[in-house]
Amino acid sequence: MHTLLAMVLAAALPVPAAAATADGFATGTTGGVAGPTVTVTTGADLARYAGANTPYTIMVSGRISVSGMVTVVANKSILGVGATAEISGGGLQLGTTTRPGTNVIIRNIRFSNASDDAISITNKAHHVWIDHNEFLPGYDGSLDIKRQSTNVTVSWNRFLGTDKSMLLGHSDNYTADIGYLRVTYHHNYFDGSNQRHPRVRFGEPVHVYNNYYRNIGLYGIASTENAGVVAEGNYFENVAHPCHSTGGYAESAPGRLVQRLNAFVNSGACEAGGMVAEPSGYYSYTLDPASSVPSLVTAGAGVGRI
Repeated sequence: MHTLLAMVLAAALPVPAAAATADGFATGTTGGVAGPTVTVTTGADLARYAGANTPYTIMVSGRISVSGMVTVVANKSILGVGATAEISGGGLQLGTTTRPGTNVIIRNIRFSNASDDAISITNKAHHVWIDHNEFLPGYDGSLDIKRQSTNVTVSWNRFLGTDKSMLLGHSDNYTADIGYLRVTYHHNYFDGSNQRHPRVRFGEPVHVYNNYYRNIGLYGIASTENAGVVAEGNYFENVAHPCHSTGGYAESAPGRLVQRLNAFVNSGACEAGGMVAEPSGYYSYTLDPASSVPSLVTAGAGVGRI
């Protein structure tokens, strides 16, 4: 499907209804629903409520400038108001070594000019839902998941011109990640981004389905260090290297990758091999046909659509 045709179809289709609750590996995540709702317009207030030891639903109104990483601890929902909520200049770090960032929801926020990562899920955080956000280029990663974090879903986000889009697994030497890093990535729009969509170490199963890869620089998915990735129903358009796996990538050892029902348009082959635990053994999901992914994702991904 040509890009122009996909845009025409997207304009003709209604915007898909956003899920009201977390799905995939983040199923059961409730965020700050048990606490009060507050609206923030400054970085100081965002940091105050995000770091509180009690649940909060935090509504981000307008553009907020922050410096460095704002710590987000357990039982928080951070939700953008309308289509103009933005966090600029820094990012959100879920959890510290003593205060985990567990049961967190982040939705409908644009992240720009991060001085480090836009979102870092780390230090054993689990049950995290990252949904309907937009990521613009920053200094380092857009969305990193590492250090024994697990049960995360990344859905309906747009990555526009980002470089190190999504890292999963701290490093080749951090074997403590084995047995963790169960993540679902679905219906994300990688629009002119460069690499790490995601780049995976150790995690299994990592479920990558119904994502739209368009005009990708280096590569789409990399499964390394014996990670197990299932990539299905994705649409790759103008992607020279959709998948790395059995040959390893850079200095990282090979991983395993099962690919099925993907579409490749003006793209190279997806390197695949090995057996991987099936995501359907952990949760149920509905797979959209790869041919419908460009129209669905361009219409539904990003801010202002929940």
